[in-house]
Amino acid sequence: MIVQKFGGIAMQNEEMRNFCMNHIQDGIKQYKKIAVVVSAIGRLGDPYATDSLINLSEAFASDYVARDLVASCGELIASAVLSAELHQFGVSNTVLHGKQTGILTTGNFGDASIDSIDTSIILKSFEQVDCVIIPGFQGMDKSGHVMTLGRGGSDLTAVALADSLNASHVEFFKDVPGVLTGDPDFVSDYDKYDFLSFDEFLNLLNGENTIIQKRAAVLAKEKAIPLYVRGIASTETGTWIAT
Repeated sequence: MIVQKFGGIAMQNEEMRNFCMNHIQDGIKQYKKIAVVVSAIGRLGDPYATDSLINLSEAFASDYVARDLVASCGELIASAVLSAELHQFGVSNTVLHGKQTGILTTGNFGDASIDSIDTSIILKSFEQVDCVIIPGFQGMDKSGHVMTLGRGGSDLTAVALADSLNASHVEFFKDVPGVLTGDPDFVSDYDKYDFLSFDEFLNLLNGENTIIQKRAAVLAKEKAIPLYVRGIASTETGTWIAT
C-alpha cells in the first residue's frame, strides 16, 4: 500500500479534486490499498482554510484548546467532501477521524508531536474499502483533546502513517511537477530533480522553501520512507527522495 497526501491547492475546487480522484483511482489499481491524507481546502483567505477558521474569533488567541479544535475542522471538511465525491466517482472509501485514526499526540497545542499510532481501526477499515481518508494536521492527546501539528502538519501525518502502516512510500501532490531548481513564480529557467537523497532534500528545506514540512522530511529520513513529489495536474514523473 501507499500513502497519498493532497494539500490545500489540490483540494481547493471540484476541478482540482477530480485530479486527486484520478490519482487515487490509479494508485488503487497499482497498489491495491491507499491511505489518503488531506489538508484543509484552499489557503489564507479561503473560507475553509485553517487561517480563516482560527480568525473567526479573537478569543482563540488565549484559548489554545478551542483554537486547535476549530483549526482541525478544515481537514475534516476536506475529508468529507473528498469522500462524497469519491463515492460518486466509484471508489469505495471511508473517513476516519478523531480517536478512529489512532494518532496519539503530545507536546504543545498548535505545535504537537505524534507520540504513537494505533493502526488497528485503519487496518480493519481496509478489509472493507480500498481507500481510507484521514484528516491531516491533527491527533488527540491522552485526555481526548484535539491537538494540531503545526504549519504543514498534514505532511507529518502522512509520513507517520506510512511508517506505522509499512507503506512502500508517500506521494505528495503539488502544483509543480516535482522538486525544482528554481521557483517558477520568479524564474523561467529551472529544471526538475529526478532524484534527491534525504540530505540533499533537507538542505533545500533550510531556506523559505516549503515543499513539504521539514519535520516530515526528517522523520522520513529517520524511518527510511521514500517520498515522491509530483504534480497534481499531470501524470509526468516527479522527484523521488530516498536514501
